[in-house]
Amino acid sequence: MSDTSATDPMAEAFEAERDRLRAIAHRMLGSHADAEDAVQETWLRLSRQDTAGIRNLAAWLTTVVGRISLDVLRSRQARPEAPYDDGLLPELVVTADDGPVPEDDAVLADSVGLALLVVLDSLGPDERLAFVLHDLFAVPFGEIGRILGKSTAAAKMLASRARRKVQGAERPAGTGRERREVVQAFLAAARDGDFEGLLRVLDPEVRLTVDTPSGPVVVLGATKVATGARLSASAAAQGRAVRVNGLPGYVSWSEDGAPLSLLAFTVADGRITNIRIVNDPAKLARLNLPAPV
Repeated sequence: MSDTSATDPMAEAFEAERDRLRAIAHRMLGSHADAEDAVQETWLRLSRQDTAGIRNLAAWLTTVVGRISLDVLRSRQARPEAPYDDGLLPELVVTADDGPVPEDDAVLADSVGLALLVVLDSLGPDERLAFVLHDLFAVPFGEIGRILGKSTAAAKMLASRARRKVQGAERPAGTGRERREVVQAFLAAARDGDFEGLLRVLDPEVRLTVDTPSGPVVVLGATKVATGARLSASAAAQGRAVRVNGLPGYVSWSEDGAPLSLLAFTVADGRITNIRIVNDPAKLARLNLPAPV
């Protein structure tokens, strides 16, 4: 948007709302680039609108950015391989995991960490909008219902269902030691080419997302993930356990010390439900990885 806020009262009012709209769109879409696009489209729609009929600009803008984001989510649902953008990577905090395993669930990802991002991606578009707008931005259910074309009661039900999923992801079952043991069993089975061993620790509906130099690749299902893990386990010369936003992970390096990959695991009920692998050198370079051991 051009810098007209100094002379255009509507542009000035929009600029006052821009950060909030961007935050809503980013939580909805998980992508900084998509969030910026949604905010820009919101401005374009406002600029074409007869603003004399807008009684509450903040509510009008929330409705518009919510509907734009909802359209993007529904489009993604038809294209499950659609990626998050690079903007998520700074939210991955990687620390060495070479001491005693904390047993307290407080060490897990916080409300803006990897666990929430993973589970938001698994919500349906309507659930995600209801949860994000109500629980994170205090938008009334009546307004959410109007965005969705549903009743207030239906909006409440969607948010409640999403909330249960999010709370479950933020506090996966099992202790820190148990989660680490599941990941170690996965890594050992991958190194040994133990297909059955891999299947024992993978949830049947496990989701694997690989950030490659040519773009993200998504693999769904234990059989496909196990096959890929068994075939690609021998590349790293050295590696070490890490924690990624408090969850179990693993980072590997080549013989010359260049980072090869970062793996982050979500474990629930003794099985791995989500794996994210970053092996794009440019993305790895932007992460603060611990040194090889």
